Amino acid sequence: MHDLLPMPFSHEAVAHVAKRARAVQEQVGRPFLLENISFYMQMPGHEMTEAQFLGEVLEQADCGLLLDVNNIYVNSVNHGFDPYEFLNQIPLERTVQIHVAGHSHVDDVIIDTHGASVVQPVFALLKYVLERTDVKAVMLERDQNFPAFKEILAELAEIRAIVEATQPGMLKSRIPAIQAAQGSKWTEEKSKGREHATVLSA
Repeated sequence: MHDLLPMPFSHEAVAHVAKRARAVQEQVGRPFLLENISFYMQMPGHEMTEAQFLGEVLEQADCGLLLDVNNIYVNSVNHGFDPYEFLNQIPLERTVQIHVAGHSHVDDVIIDTHGASVVQPVFALLKYVLERTDVKAVMLERDQNFPAFKEILAELAEIRAIVEATQPGMLKSRIPAIQAAQGSKWTEEKSKGREHATVLSA
């Protein structure tokens, strides 16, 4: 199944997840975020759509959303729904952080691998969300098949351009770090203990 299995989108599952999310928030005393996942099969017993399930959990748990726009795109292709309609149905105002990533094609299915370049429809979903709600941060995920670092920087530049056009205030506190990164000479080193990763050092 590659990665994660979904829960049945049922009222019982909503109550189960929301209760535990509330308990975590109370225990740690900090805001708690739930992330929408990519999945490749529908569990039996569902009583609502994924968007309705996610919205119900967030509202009952009274927690924030870590919104992965690539996961929405992957699920929309694999399960045949409109990703924009999905976004219109969930409480976007609860979004705190957004994840952006690439995916791979396996036969007629796309898999959320974090191992390929971000496609334009995912960037478009990012822009759509940022035009509708304020968020704290956008993160680019890449876990494998690392390209030349300039390609990563190019993707970050595209993300920054979208953020600058929609929520420029998000960049103000990060400008010094961005300028320092752009002015550095980067070298890639093999990471000890993690064969699939590299360490990027200035």
